[in-house]
Amino acid sequence: MGAGGVGGTQAWWFESGRVCLDLLATRSRGEEQLGCPEQLGAWLAGSGLVPVGTRLRAVDDVWVVRFRQLRECVRELVVGGRASEVALEQVNAVAAVPPPAPRAVRTPDGSLVCALVAEPRCEQLLAAVARDAVGLLTDPVARTALRRCEGDNCARLYLDTSRGHRRRWCSSEVCGNRERVARHRRRAAVAVAAQA
Repeated sequence: MGAGGVGGTQAWWFESGRVCLDLLATRSRGEEQLGCPEQLGAWLAGSGLVPVGTRLRAVDDVWVVRFRQLRECVRELVVGGRASEVALEQVNAVAAVPPPAPRAVRTPDGSLVCALVAEPRCEQLLAAVARDAVGLLTDPVARTALRRCEGDNCARLYLDTSRGHRRRWCSSEVCGNRERVARHRRRAAVAVAAQA
């Protein structure tokens, strides 16, 4: 779970519980956060799809378009009532490609870290997201834990795995904090009005 962004302009947090839901959050309320290859590269690293330090030299505008296309197919399947067969076929086709192969490598201090066998190709990273979406779509327990953030001006989806299933926001630090501040301001305004 972490936040990321490029040049401080992106409000990314990876607290949805699924990488496919994190991809959906890259376009919310008309705001596009995957506008260029640099933003996609930063999102790929921040989302954990690639280990820290993985070279992504091949990321280009074609990658951006393909990730956006997958995002919209996943959105249709997750958010839509009865999704189109076209979106389902596209997600399944993307998921059929093997994802990047991991390997354990030893660091100078002797500990093991995850790395990829080779620099990942676009279709491999797309497959990792599509497989996550297939997992979500076919898991009835996960589907019942799917929630929409209750924060003002936020439409992010997340899995509520909290004890008692009482989580209300996609991020307690972001949307939850905004809601607490707004609630405090409303109470303060009511108190001031009552004194007048």
